[in-house]
Amino acid sequence: MKVGVNTVKRGWILEVNGNLMEVINFYSTQPGKGGAFSQIKLRNLDSGAIFEKRFRSAESVERIVLDDRKVQYLYNDGSDYHFMDNTSYEQFILRKDILGDHINYLKDNMDIVVRFHGEQPLTVELPPSIVLEITYTEPGVKGNTVSGGATKKATLETDFEIDVPLFMSIGEKVKVDTRSGEYIERAKA
Repeated sequence: MKVGVNTVKRGWILEVNGNLMEVINFYSTQPGKGGAFSQIKLRNLDSGAIFEKRFRSAESVERIVLDDRKVQYLYNDGSDYHFMDNTSYEQFILRKDILGDHINYLKDNMDIVVRFHGEQPLTVELPPSIVLEITYTEPGVKGNTVSGGATKKATLETDFEIDVPLFMSIGEKVKVDTRSGEYIERAKA
């Protein structure tokens, strides 16, 4: 489906020069001299290469509408990530480059959404936040409170490391923003 360049949004999949590209970021500008243009940062879904492309504001691009499927993350065998379609129960593999930073939040048996183009899995969508357990951090010190602004490093159950408030300790659960990788709050028990 053809759409105007000015309507493009992050996360959309576009077909550019015969290749499927994910929109990472974009901006439109009206320079003092010349016509308005849009600069779009794209990731090639086949090669993983990231680049920027400039379009005139009057141009249109081909938006690819994807099929969202709920899937369950099964396990990682060291190089590949194995999933199961929740409807058909078929298993498939996603490469690390397709998953990107999302691997930092994957827990066994977790349900996520994978976007397919035909039968080819292209991108992954996680919930905006996820609850993970702290598996290692330095011990909290008496007197460190919720209102303090200082932080320390903590390793989560997925081996991802984030900054948490000083009062957090091993075994506690934290809510993490999957878009930024930042601590949100202590998870409610």
